[in-house]
Amino acid sequence: MKNISVCGIDCAKCPFMLDKKCEGCRIVAPQGKCVWGGTCDTHDCAVNQGLNHCGQCKNFPCEQLINIGKSENPEGNGIEIQNLRDLLEEGK
Repeated sequence: MKNISVCGIDCAKCPFMLDKKCEGCRIVAPQGKCVWGGTCDTHDCAVNQGLNHCGQCKNFPCEQLINIGKSENPEGNGIEIQNLRDLLEEGK
């Protein structure tokens, strides 16, 4: 399985991780050390609900997740949502 972030970004394709500026949100976000500073609301939303990733949320895909796909996704618009759907199909 790919290393998929809570919001569905494939960490292996993320420029922040490739440039060694990030260890992945599952490691840095709980510590409040996101590469852009502060915390990640999307990560916190999923974790506070006891979810492993946003794909498990009853509101998936929510507006917050869709907006991340438009602004942050290094893979291209919408692929993070498909990554999360793939995780659900794999039972993860």
